Amino acid sequence: MKVVFVIAKHYFRDEELFHTLEELKKNGIDCVIASSEKGDCIGSMGKKAVAELSLEEINSGEFNAVIFVGGSGASVYFENEVALDLARSFFIEGKLVAAICIAPSILANAGILKGKTISAFPSEEKNLLEKGAFYSKNPVEVDGQIITANGPGAAREFGKKISESLA
Repeated sequence: MKVVFVIAKHYFRDEELFHTLEELKKNGIDCVIASSEKGDCIGSMGKKAVAELSLEEINSGEFNAVIFVGGSGASVYFENEVALDLARSFFIEGKLVAAICIAPSILANAGILKGKTISAFPSEEKNLLEKGAFYSKNPVEVDGQIITANGPGAAREFGKKISESLA
């Protein structure tokens, strides 16, 4: 199993990446990090991650899932056509699509959440509802091939649910 994480170049939420990554790696899942461009990315808490791929280089055929990480920086992908197309292509191919914190709005803006029960950071509730999703206050929600979580405190459970779905 192989997944790709999509993080912002600046201000991704550290725990949402690193805690989720730890849970997946514990289960033998190969993880690759991508961002708007290759190279160093800095989290909102100051931790560094290295993007091995740019968004344009992600080939959905090489991965079993795409995971969008939140943090304030994730808003750069809300209207980013490459990010929206990634979410759509993984969804259309029947692969797992996951997002945490504010990142479920990327999925909503990609048009793939209609009729889905979704968890997200409370600031995203209005957008999710407008795009046809059902907003849940639960920390993590699994609805078919979509897994969402509400923020950093849910990152480990989010990682466990992704691992279970890929098993």
